[in-house]
Amino acid sequence: MNISQLETLLTISKTMSFRKAGELLNLTQPAVSAQIKSLEDEFKTVLVDRNQPVTLTDRGDVFLEHAERILSIVEELKQRLSDLNQTPQGHIVLGTTTSIAIQMLPRVLSYFQDQFPLIKTYIQSMSSCQIYNNVENGTIDVGIGYLIERNPNLITSVLYYDTFQLVVSPQHPLAKQNIATIEVLRDVPLILLSPDTVGRRFMDDLFKKYKIVPNVVMELSSSEEVKRMVELNLGAAIISKLAVTSELRLGTLKIIPICELEVTHPVGVIYKSGRYLNSAMQQFLSDLKGMPETQFISSE
Repeated sequence: MNISQLETLLTISKTMSFRKAGELLNLTQPAVSAQIKSLEDEFKTVLVDRNQPVTLTDRGDVFLEHAERILSIVEELKQRLSDLNQTPQGHIVLGTTTSIAIQMLPRVLSYFQDQFPLIKTYIQSMSSCQIYNNVENGTIDVGIGYLIERNPNLITSVLYYDTFQLVVSPQHPLAKQNIATIEVLRDVPLILLSPDTVGRRFMDDLFKKYKIVPNVVMELSSSEEVKRMVELNLGAAIISKLAVTSELRLGTLKIIPICELEVTHPVGVIYKSGRYLNSAMQQFLSDLKGMPETQFISSE
C-alpha cells in the first residue's frame, strides 16, 4: 500500500468516476484501475463498486475513513518538515463574520501577506457561533469573531472591543434626536440581525429585560445587508458600531446613542487548544496578538 493509492481511492469517492479521478490526478484510467485493484488484492476485499456511477462498497467506506486519517497525518508530517526550514509558509483557513472581514481584515491581511508571501490565507464568512463550532471540529484553522463563551478546547485572545448601536437613515424621524432612551425601541420599526448572531442575542436579552416587544420588519444574516436596508430608510437597526464606520463618515447613516446599549463586547482570535501550529499559524497569531487595538478599529 502507498500514499498514491489512498489518494486515488479518495478522489474516486468524490468524483464517482475512474476517468475523472485520473484527470484530476494526472493518471491514465488504466493506472487508476491498477492502483485500486492492487489495494483490493492486498486487503483481499472489494473496495469499489464499478457500476455506473462508481461508488465505494461498505468495506470501501470503512477503508476510506482510515485512509483519510492516514493522509491527514502525512500532510501534518510534510508541514512539520517544511517548518524546519524556518521560513513561515503554508496555508491558513480563517473564519470570520462578514462585517469583520470587510472592516478589519483588508488592513491586517495586506500587511501580513506583504511580509510573508509564502503564507496563503483562505477566508470563510460565518457567524461567531459557527466560528466556535468550526474551529473546534477543525473545519477552519483560526477564527476572528465575538468572544461569546468559554470552551476548554479553545484558546481565545481579545483583539479589541466593539459596541452595538441604534443606527438610522438621515431621513428617519429619529435622526433629529441626539440621544434616545431604550423606550423608543417599543414602537420604531426595526431591521434586526438573524437570531444566531451575537448582536441579535444581545438585543433579545435587552428586550426581555425591559419587557419590550420589538416591531421587527426585517431579519437579515449580515450587517452589510442590514446597513443597505437602513440606508433606504426601511427601518432602524442595532448593529456593530465598527461596521458602520464608513457610512458614518459618508453621512449615509447616523447613530442615535442609547445608554443601555453601551456595553462592550470583546472581539478576538479563536483557535483550538493542543493542536499543532504550523509556522504559518504561529506567525499569523503572533502578528495578530501584537497589533495595537487602533489597527483594528481605525476609521481610515
